[in-house]
Amino acid sequence: MKLSIIAALSVAAAALVMSKENEPKVTKIINCRILRDHKIVEKDAIWIQSGKIIDPHKFFWYQKRLPDVVLDAEGLIIAPGFIEAQINGAFGVDFSVPMDHDIYEKGLLKVNRGLLKYGTTSYCPTIVSSSSSVYHRVLPHLKLRAGSAETGATILGAHVEGPFINKARIGAHELKVLQASANDGYKNFKEVYGLEGETPEAQRKLSDKDLNCIKIITCAPELEGVMDTIPDLVKAGITVSVGHSMANISQAERAVENGATFITHLFNAMSQFHHRDPGVIGLLGSRLDLPRPYYGLICDGIHVHPNSVKIAYDSHPKGAILITDAMSAMGLPLGNYQLGNMSVTKEDDRVYIEGTETLAGSVITLDACVRNFIKFTHCSLVEALEAVTLHPATLLGIQDTKGVIKPGADADLVFLSDDLYVKRVFVAGEEVDLKSIDVEAVEKF
Repeated sequence: MKLSIIAALSVAAAALVMSKENEPKVTKIINCRILRDHKIVEKDAIWIQSGKIIDPHKFFWYQKRLPDVVLDAEGLIIAPGFIEAQINGAFGVDFSVPMDHDIYEKGLLKVNRGLLKYGTTSYCPTIVSSSSSVYHRVLPHLKLRAGSAETGATILGAHVEGPFINKARIGAHELKVLQASANDGYKNFKEVYGLEGETPEAQRKLSDKDLNCIKIITCAPELEGVMDTIPDLVKAGITVSVGHSMANISQAERAVENGATFITHLFNAMSQFHHRDPGVIGLLGSRLDLPRPYYGLICDGIHVHPNSVKIAYDSHPKGAILITDAMSAMGLPLGNYQLGNMSVTKEDDRVYIEGTETLAGSVITLDACVRNFIKFTHCSLVEALEAVTLHPATLLGIQDTKGVIKPGADADLVFLSDDLYVKRVFVAGEEVDLKSIDVEAVEKF
């Protein structure tokens, strides 16, 4: 009888060991300072399983397990992976230039991997104002796709910057492709971005619930038909941003009432602040019954003066979202490059439309924006990091899985030195071999 009991216990123990061996491995990261719950938490740890952050209490007390791997962060700061809401390209790749399917995909892979070097683990590839045929060809590539240590950053969906923008604030966009109005409202948006197309991959129908690959639309609410279309876009799950606009403060506030929640590259390509009518910039000081939108800041010290960055931060610190608005010359030497159909020239840290003094996007990286933001505003470390993590995640409605370090969130992590340089990166719980990413050698596309 005793032998039977012992045998049964042995079988049960063996089964328990086998079941644990079959379970996904658990990694514990120790000796780190964690951005969590709006503060830097010390003497804590991060537990990861199956690409997600897990609750160590449930794991330890209920599953009775110890971690399979323990990593020493050696005192580094750990933040959620950075989220980029506006980037036109990098490393010789321009998202707005259609090309052969395989070549375009190869270019995306280059950018997805290259961005990891600077802490960006999720982003919205941005398309400048283009013709319908361009949208039909490039947008199918920019659907939501999960990232990994091998394939690079997560693509969150496209940011289409235009073409429903004001020609008086065109910036580095082509005049001939702009849409002067949206008389038929939502139908016009669907047609422009891909209801019909000339190529097989463009022969698709966009549902009324989702404009397929699009996550953010930048538009000028003062254009005919655009204001009334904002609620339809929001209903479709799209973040609406006010930009390249001449809207007065009344029109800007109405756009927010209709559902706009973002301002595209604040101060750039919009009517300038005036004390009697502050225009779109005036949304930073809107009345108390109106939610103040998030706003993008190109924090390179070129597109926006440091004093202006500080004014925006002082006015609405919880609305700041740092963006690069980078174009294909980011990460590449000085020279001539493309932005959509336009030729641009990279000179030092500036990029101009060829033959003009019009700025055409930046070449800064997102980690550099974080360092500049602290330098320009004297904000706290937490505030600067949340401007590239929690804030963009909340804007895009993905704050349960991205931009935070909490149980259930994706294990996208950036390890930072005290001076905020990227030292290690994890995507979906797997460490990236940063040394294998040679951004300098990225070929032009």
